[in-house]
Amino acid sequence: MKSSTTPSSALPVLDRFFHVTDRGSTLAREVRGGIVTFFTMSYILVLNPLILSTEHEGVPPLGTTQQIAAGTALVAGLMSICMGVVANYPMALAAGLGINAMIAYTLVGTDGMTYADAMGLVVIEGVIILVLVLTGFREAVFRAVPAHVKTAISVGIGLFIALIGLVDAKVVRPGGTPLELGLGGSLQGWPVLVFLLGLFLMAALHVRRVRGALLIGIISSTVAAALIEGVLHLGAYNDDPDSGPVNLTGWSLSVPTLSGSPVQVPSLATLGEFSLLGSLEKVGVVSVVLLVFSLMLADFFDTMGTMVAIGAEGGLLDEQGNPPRTREILVVDSLAAVAGGVGGVSSNTSYVESAAGVGEGARTGLAAVVTGCMFLLSMFLAPVVSMVPYEAATPALVIVGFLMMTQVTDIDWRSAQTALPAFVTIIMMPFSYSITNGIGAGFITYLVVQLATRRARQVHPLMWVACALFMIYFTLAPIRSILGLD
Repeated sequence: MKSSTTPSSALPVLDRFFHVTDRGSTLAREVRGGIVTFFTMSYILVLNPLILSTEHEGVPPLGTTQQIAAGTALVAGLMSICMGVVANYPMALAAGLGINAMIAYTLVGTDGMTYADAMGLVVIEGVIILVLVLTGFREAVFRAVPAHVKTAISVGIGLFIALIGLVDAKVVRPGGTPLELGLGGSLQGWPVLVFLLGLFLMAALHVRRVRGALLIGIISSTVAAALIEGVLHLGAYNDDPDSGPVNLTGWSLSVPTLSGSPVQVPSLATLGEFSLLGSLEKVGVVSVVLLVFSLMLADFFDTMGTMVAIGAEGGLLDEQGNPPRTREILVVDSLAAVAGGVGGVSSNTSYVESAAGVGEGARTGLAAVVTGCMFLLSMFLAPVVSMVPYEAATPALVIVGFLMMTQVTDIDWRSAQTALPAFVTIIMMPFSYSITNGIGAGFITYLVVQLATRRARQVHPLMWVACALFMIYFTLAPIRSILGLD
């Protein structure tokens, strides 16, 4: 559906190349959306170095935190730009949190495996997924997923990212129950107030249809956080007595202060620090196969869920729930896994936080290009980027979670056959804190329902394959134990 929006006379080439007007957007919306996506993703520039700089059993990291941060920004920037230019989709990429944690806390140190060996596994996994894309298998699996399950994936991701926002800002925390409000059931601390300020400001601006609502909210909250920290000196959140004084009402992720020069020259020491076959010598062929399988399945289905959620939020899906240029999206995502391993910064994957940019109005790959440019710029402006605490950025995730949740009405809840797989898909994403787990649980439930209603013949053959793979994925621990690999 075309918009009556007039293309920018100053930048008609960009408008035509990215089909900005054709998708009902404007250049200004794309730029705003790209910036908002960057700020909701920028936490990875802090977390990825913290995770990958951990030394385990005498195995050194591939670089300092500053070097890993620079490599993280470089790969994220290049691959996000690639997504925008090649696939023309408003989805940015960066190092995947689940995979980097698996590398640092599970793989490295096991039987002498190094970070370079683990990065080699990431490269192998990325190459395998790329082959599956080029042969059409990955796209075929995606198209075999029933429409109501795809809708449920979008809704589940909406709840998931809203929960991420609340947990990261410490509005909800582990407590006497699995989760509780604030501290002991009460909201406490100035950082939580900043989160609420940002959330209600974004909500008010959104309902009044103010352009740039999410970006205005993030900037306003960051300024408020910096002013509060400048006066009260709250410091960083810490709940571990062994790592310093306990501070349960401090800032999460980053303290909003700026000391010294806002500019720094990056060092890219992690690039090329991978050993393609080093893991074979350390853990053997069978273990390598299982490790690559677990990495691959997480990458394989996480991206499918993310691109559906973003496409649904932006009205970019066709009648079957498929985004435009699906193969190009999956090719870039597969190459990003390889690039992350080669860059020594872990597998890069599509980020569901891109939905924040879509909520700001982004509809094309130009937004992803803007996000990529922001990542590249952050290599030199890391001190400024690190000023944004979780409390200032994560309100955007809650608002976008609401926008994605509105799709729940597209599911026929009167039909148990349709509603049960959708329900399981939706709840398992936030409850297990994983997009992959939610998709897998939904697939298996869908298969069980079809078998129970004697409609097994209606199940696409590739859905049988996907369910079998998920059954293996969900039982990898006992499988490894049976094979004597633990």
